[in-house]
Amino acid sequence: MNLLQQVKTLIYKDAILEWRSKYAINSILLYVISTVFVCYQAFKSVDATIWNALFWIIMLFASVNAINKSFIQESQQRQLYYYSIVNPRAIILSKIFYNMCLMAFLAIIAFLTYSVVFRNPLGDPSLYFFTVILGSMSFASVFTMVSGITSKAGNNSTLMAILSFPVIIPLLIVLIKLSQNAMQGIDRAQSMNEIVVLIAINIITITVSLLLFPYLWRD
Repeated sequence: MNLLQQVKTLIYKDAILEWRSKYAINSILLYVISTVFVCYQAFKSVDATIWNALFWIIMLFASVNAINKSFIQESQQRQLYYYSIVNPRAIILSKIFYNMCLMAFLAIIAFLTYSVVFRNPLGDPSLYFFTVILGSMSFASVFTMVSGITSKAGNNSTLMAILSFPVIIPLLIVLIKLSQNAMQGIDRAQSMNEIVVLIAINIITITVSLLLFPYLWRD
């Protein structure tokens, strides 16, 4: 099989395994809904700035919990089997694309739940929704790359936090600025720089993953 066929097969495999156990989806849905409910009970009503900050805090930790298990669930025997039959680039690409789809789905659920519980007028709902989807995919690409690195270091959670920090902080700054523009209804042309930066982060992250992961996979 060529690279594209291998990626499709691995994504299908991950989807089947997830559908059988539903571990990630159920746990993250429980986390998102319970966190939104706790925030509502604590604050009842918040202004636009806090509304925006709380949402991205929820999404950040939901992403960590959902993606951290990407490589943990793969046993050493299964990884050895993959090593003998597929290209390592297919493995990291399949993980990234699958986690992007998973996070996009969870982001939609989180956004709808959050919007219903914490009603807050959005100046540009379409742009905010686009930011949520793009942001969730950015989280997925970054955390998948870091999870792949830490999987070769004994799945050290401390190492994952250290490696994620330099990328996640600029990503969050851009996401918060873009989402604030959407909440205020600012002209979309003024948000193009942030959108380009987010897309560039995804492209760079995927490129670095393709270059780095094959060397890690050999170990």
